[in-house]
Amino acid sequence: MTTEPKPSTIYFDAKIHDALRIKAAMSRCSVSDLVNEAVRQSLAEDQEDLVAFEARAHEPTISYEALLNDLKVHGMS
Repeated sequence: MTTEPKPSTIYFDAKIHDALRIKAAMSRCSVSDLVNEAVRQSLAEDQEDLVAFEARAHEPTISYEALLNDLKVHGMS
């Protein structure tokens, strides 16, 4: 499903903007293409995390103190 691009104003740190412009020129694509791809990847990672969290939702929890004690018992701390 391809839709028309929506305009947006984004303010980059000057050094990030310079790096994006250079990368865009070297890869022969636009800054918009680079930013869109980075956002797509970030959203895909978020979706993977949500799936992983859901899959583990019913696992028992352990307190931080209990985790540290377990690590100590097993010689990992």
